[in-house]
This record gives sequence, C-alpha cells and structure tokens, in this order.
Amino acid sequence: MLVITCIKQVPDTTQVKIDPVTNTLIRDGIPFIINPYDVHAIEESLRLKDRFGLRTTALSMGPPNAEAALKRALALGMDDAVLLSDRVFGGADTLSTSNVLAAAIRKMAANEPLGLVICGKQTIDGDTAQVGPGIAVRLGLSQLTLVDRIEHLDFLSNRIRVRRKLEGRYEIVEARLPAMITVVREINQPRYPTVPMRLQSEKAPITVWDNRDLELDVNTIGLKGSPTWVSKIFSPERAKGEMLGDGLGDPVGTTRMLMERLLATDMLAV
Repeated sequence: MLVITCIKQVPDTTQVKIDPVTNTLIRDGIPFIINPYDVHAIEESLRLKDRFGLRTTALSMGPPNAEAALKRALALGMDDAVLLSDRVFGGADTLSTSNVLAAAIRKMAANEPLGLVICGKQTIDGDTAQVGPGIAVRLGLSQLTLVDRIEHLDFLSNRIRVRRKLEGRYEIVEARLPAMITVVREINQPRYPTVPMRLQSEKAPITVWDNRDLELDVNTIGLKGSPTWVSKIFSPERAKGEMLGDGLGDPVGTTRMLMERLLATDMLAV
C-alpha cells in the first residue's frame, strides 16, 4: 500500500527580500528549504513505513531546483520521489496547485492501492492551509486536518483514527481509508539523514512529470487556472508602542488612562 507525502520547497523566510519595484520575491542568493511542516509529514510517513512496511513516495510541484527538496526526502528514507515541473504549472494558486497534485496522485494510485496522503498543515510562504484539503476534495478522500497523533490504523477494516489539535482542546476522529491528513509540528520529532543515506540520495533518480504525463487542460492549471493571484507582497509596518502609567504601582490609575485613550480614539465605539 502506498503513502504519498506532499512537500514544497520554500524560501528560508528569515532571509526573504522583496523587490520594492515589482513587489516580487528576490530569489537570487536566497537559500531554499523543505517547508517545516512537511518535514513532520515526511517523518510520519517514515514511521508508518517502519511499522507497516508501506511504500512511501515524496511528491512536489515546482521548478527543476525543487529536486533538492526531494533528494533530502530520499536521504531521510522515502522510497521514491516525483517532481511535477512544467512552465504551464507556473503561477498556480492553491486551487490550481491542488488540481495538479491530485492528478499526479490519481496517476500513481492507478498502479498501487493508495492508503494515505500526508501533507504539512500549511506552508510558511503562503499560510493558506488549503492545498491538502483541496487534494482530498478532488480525490474524494476522507479529510483529517491538524493531526497531532495517529491513534489507530487498520488496513484490514480500512479505518484510521486520529487526534486533532484544536484551540484549547483535542478532537478524536475516525474515518475510512484512503484518507488525506495534514499534520502539525507536535506529531513527531523528525529524524536526521545518515551519511550513507545522504550519499545514496545524491545518486537516486527523481521521476519528473510534466503536463504531457498528466494531460490536464491548460486552462485549469498554472496562472490560467488560478482565480486568485498575488497583487502585492510587503513587510507589515508596525508602529512603535507606547507605555502608559505604572501598571504595577497604580493599576487602577493605569486602567483609567488606557480606557480614556481608547475612548478618545473611538477604539471602543460600538
């Protein structure tokens, strides 16, 4: 049975620079990494492989240099890696991206039973958390998001039970397989690649598919198939904070000052 892990190569956000004229990302000299949430998705796939003997495949859509992220996944222990790379895929929003990824997963599942699709909760460059659910909808998979623990997995009855990490509480959910799950950081502690695995991954082949392999309508992929687009990228501007009163020595007086300031600026107007 096959477990497919969707990963994305993203810029190291601590070093992102924006062109002030074009409002686009300056890619020259910027290091790229595997999306941190996706690293946890890889680890969870590998743990299922170790426990159940499942075959694991890393799947990514991106330019040719995204092979580096897939090489890293192979070094960690993934069995296979597939890169979806074609100029017609460029400029894709989350809707178009999920369309291409779902088509690739459907193609792989035609030759081998699909058990799970595992994705990171979200990417650090987009933060939409939409691609995983979009894949699930397109493929008709059970959808389990924000998973921080796989409680039970039974391939005989095709059932999975997970714990979802919500705000201030947890939720236990059971669903049928095949399923798509998105994972949070708390689900595991990722392993490090060994030196032999690193060396082996450098020689390992990466399967590359373009749209000739997927045969998708060009009007449904890439920029043409994207109903949303980025009009501007900018760093948020934060005004300098202001200290009011002595909250420790005079909490009542400080509270009064704060309320007066808020009322004066209509911030408490209903």
